[in-house]
Amino acid sequence: MIPFPAAVFAEANRHVSAHAYHTPLLTSRLLSEQTGFDVRLKAELFQRGGSYKVRGPLNKCRLLTDEEKRRGIICSSAGNHAQGVALAARIHNIDATVVMKAKATQSKVDATRAYGAEVILHGGIWDEADAKARELVAERGYTYIHPFDDLDLIAGQGTVGWEIYQDFPQIDVAVVPIGGGGLISGVSMALKSLNPDIRIIGVESSGAPAMHQSLAAGRLVTLDEVDCVIDGLTVKTTGKHTFAVVQQCVEKVVTLPDDDIFEAMLWVWTRCKLMVEGAAAAPVAALLNGLVDAAPGAHVVCVLSGGNVDVEQLRGLKWN
Repeated sequence: MIPFPAAVFAEANRHVSAHAYHTPLLTSRLLSEQTGFDVRLKAELFQRGGSYKVRGPLNKCRLLTDEEKRRGIICSSAGNHAQGVALAARIHNIDATVVMKAKATQSKVDATRAYGAEVILHGGIWDEADAKARELVAERGYTYIHPFDDLDLIAGQGTVGWEIYQDFPQIDVAVVPIGGGGLISGVSMALKSLNPDIRIIGVESSGAPAMHQSLAAGRLVTLDEVDCVIDGLTVKTTGKHTFAVVQQCVEKVVTLPDDDIFEAMLWVWTRCKLMVEGAAAAPVAALLNGLVDAAPGAHVVCVLSGGNVDVEQLRGLKWN
């Protein structure tokens, strides 16, 4: 697979920016002082729907044929992709159905329904919800929108990287969370299409290290099980497209336990006053735990991917 040229992201950005916000790139004095880097935070928690996930569906929906739109679209999601697809479908006047895991965050379910999508709850993790969505494609003829392994969707997610470069062309390193790999694939290609010397570091939960293990094996690996409670980081298998892009465009993938990521989430809440969700805190966790290798003073951007916090889940956590 050949990474997309800059023109692909420029075109995607032209369409996505008509409906999505250009989110702020915030400075972080405390993170900079603590790490020795010049740290900026790409605050996608301020995006429509509360995460970057609306960007990919906006780009995907504008490229569907009239027949694909007529059949209606369906997706599977742990939560944020659901809201992104539902919102993009409403903007493009397309009927949408979303399959979410049975114990999906209620606030995400409610928000998805509020955008006009039908929500079906099924399975314990995303992979099981996805299997149900594919069954419904066969039964009802829906047009399927993959949450991460779709090239048009990846180009839309890459507008996060496009915006980062427009605001901060001095960037040396981008630190990006990894679930299925759609965000890091788009961001890495967009940034490297503008400056191939920018380094990309991905961050996974050590309880769901599908990309890390795939890179080590040199092939796609499906995990036997996952031990991760962070919605945006919990998948058993990354995509064939996202794996190929990460192989070519990402210098390093690191992993941390959920506890370290949750501690970073609390750190961002209290020190930066930003209500990020677990997956969004993963890049900051990598910084705080010394997993980002760069020269002193390097310009580092952490992608805070969203802010749809599962408040019910937090009640069960014990902070040190």
